[in-house]
Amino acid sequence: MKKYVYSLLTIMLCLTAKSQVLTREDSLSAGLIASNATTVISGYGSFKYSNNLTLKTAETNVDRVILFIGHKFTKRISFFSEMEIEDAKIVGGQASGEYAIEQAFLKFDIKRNLYITAGLFIPRIGIINENHLPTTFNGNDRTYVETFIIPSTWREIGIGLYGNSNKIPGLNYSVGLMNGLNSAGFTSGTGIREGRFEGSKATTNSLAITGSLLYYYKNIRAQVSGYFGGSAGLPKFQADSLQLHSGAFGTPVELVEANVQYLSKKLTLKGLVSFINIPNAGEINRAYANNTPESILGGYLEASYNLTPKSTRSWIVFARYENLNMNFKLPKDGSGIFNDANNQQYIVTGLGFQPIKGVFVKLDYNYRLTGEINPLLIVNPFPQSQPFFKAQHYVNLGLGYSF
Repeated sequence: MKKYVYSLLTIMLCLTAKSQVLTREDSLSAGLIASNATTVISGYGSFKYSNNLTLKTAETNVDRVILFIGHKFTKRISFFSEMEIEDAKIVGGQASGEYAIEQAFLKFDIKRNLYITAGLFIPRIGIINENHLPTTFNGNDRTYVETFIIPSTWREIGIGLYGNSNKIPGLNYSVGLMNGLNSAGFTSGTGIREGRFEGSKATTNSLAITGSLLYYYKNIRAQVSGYFGGSAGLPKFQADSLQLHSGAFGTPVELVEANVQYLSKKLTLKGLVSFINIPNAGEINRAYANNTPESILGGYLEASYNLTPKSTRSWIVFARYENLNMNFKLPKDGSGIFNDANNQQYIVTGLGFQPIKGVFVKLDYNYRLTGEINPLLIVNPFPQSQPFFKAQHYVNLGLGYSF
């Protein structure tokens, strides 16, 4: 009985927002499902209406629908998987949605506060990467910093070790080994996001290590995490022909992030900063001509307030400021082209209504401000395409659920 009480307290501490519910996946992860040989079904999803008031365009979309299937083999061995469909459908040969396996791993419980994951898993980096259910964050869209700098949902194939300290109450740690990235997919606008393999024919000529320290103290949740991995992903003779550094950690990518949250029944405060360094960006640009920056920097601050803390129906107002520069520093060899449009600021504010645990109705307003786009990077100038506006305004209305 004590074990289950301890596990419940642990999972409650790990919730990063008041709106998160204890899903069946959470229950399986925390060891709260008593019987063995049990299959668990869970899921989440979101739908959105979006109106760009500047461009005068609007659309509705099924952003994603995810089905979780897990299985408990024994008291110590469980399986976790998530199957995701984005944009409602997949059409062969046409621009359409995406079907993806978001996670598929085995979890081995060594003891109460120590376990191993092996397979396609999500490392502990940032706030949203692990806790990305639409009922755990404010607004219809995930934060821009944790979409383009920390490319959530970031998952790769490997093995991870997770635990918490017996000597320092509230201290949790993780370390992982996984396949690296593909620098051919890097861009100045999306950073390393398109360099992920996400479990699809991932090369292990490049490897990566990740690690995190997560600390809870009263209403405070603080975390630092890091990533270091190779991105050439090629045999030596191919890397040499492209003048890229080969080897497990050749052509490296370095990412560090730190975040802190204050969580109470009424008020939630969040702050995150993240930095990426790609020291061999010049060599990547010579090999692929993809305008890879040498460094990327961004962060955000958010405040939210629960207007009805004593009610089962929650009304939450929030405001968030984000700043990200996708070409914070270019290679010294002059191989990169500066684009001030990649220096971006966002103000996101809105209202969320939770009629019942696991269901959210969301309304938000987005204001985006950027620098001028570099004329050298305009492929289809106006009037062949929409003109570029430094300031844009959006309104989003959506639904999110998890169970």
